Amino acid sequence: MARNYKDYYAILGVERGATEKEIKSAYRKLARKHHPDVNPGDKAAEEKFKEISEAYEVLSDEKKRAKYDQYGQYWEQAGQPGAGGPGSMWDSFTFDYGGVGESVGSDYGGQGFSDFFEMLFGHGARGGPAAGKRQAPQKGANIEAEMEVSLEDAFHGTKKPITLNGRKLDITIPKGVKNAQKIRLAGQGQDGQAGRGDLLIKINVRNHPVYERRDDDLYVEVSVDYLLAALGGEVQVPTLGGRVTMKVPESTSGGRVFRLPGQGMPKLKNEGRGNLFAKVRITIPENISDKEREILEQLRRLRQPEAA
Repeated sequence: MARNYKDYYAILGVERGATEKEIKSAYRKLARKHHPDVNPGDKAAEEKFKEISEAYEVLSDEKKRAKYDQYGQYWEQAGQPGAGGPGSMWDSFTFDYGGVGESVGSDYGGQGFSDFFEMLFGHGARGGPAAGKRQAPQKGANIEAEMEVSLEDAFHGTKKPITLNGRKLDITIPKGVKNAQKIRLAGQGQDGQAGRGDLLIKINVRNHPVYERRDDDLYVEVSVDYLLAALGGEVQVPTLGGRVTMKVPESTSGGRVFRLPGQGMPKLKNEGRGNLFAKVRITIPENISDKEREILEQLRRLRQPEAA
């Protein structure tokens, strides 16, 4: 008999798409909290610890988890005798159909052949051996969709509406989501006998006209006046969180890159942010006044070696 259905993911407090590392981390945290040694004499904590251990035993095993995801509460019966798959209990029976016109399997301990099937599988199992090979109820199929977001959305995090088969859903876009990453919404897929499948949304982050993203780091070009680059000073650098001040040392050449720690993208599921790398682009004014030209000519003469 199948045990009462337990949502092992909910027991551990993780999403269905959780990684092995996330599952282990969640188990360790809960196990420390509910362990009988930590809660002596507490029956509720003891039962909770058993439940947590049972969930971890299944979800930490790749094969068991795959069966659980497919068959739900019937995962333990999948592929076992009586489940209708290879090696089922019908392989152990031999049926003698006798000659033409003879009755078939008319007596199994005082029960007719159909009654024998009904005894094993309950009502509705009549119709010969093939009728007994029932498959366990399966979850509905997963649904895949795509959603486009801006780099600002990926930086700040947001909610985006989506309509799926007439149902309106608000999709939470987490801070730091990466391009081509998938967000799983458990139980929002197609209907099935063992519940709905999941909804998998592939996130496409649009290219930005100012920033280039590389993992959690951002790259940007910063315009620096030629005099400031020569003499040193400060410039304002645009970031997705607002402008910040960057010091430019004297004699800075074009193409030099400065790292601004913690000014990049938020790190998904982690604290902190990546870095922002600012590349210097030296700018020269289009129009130079007569006075400026005179001073620049003086500077040029100063830098030219004297004639021999």
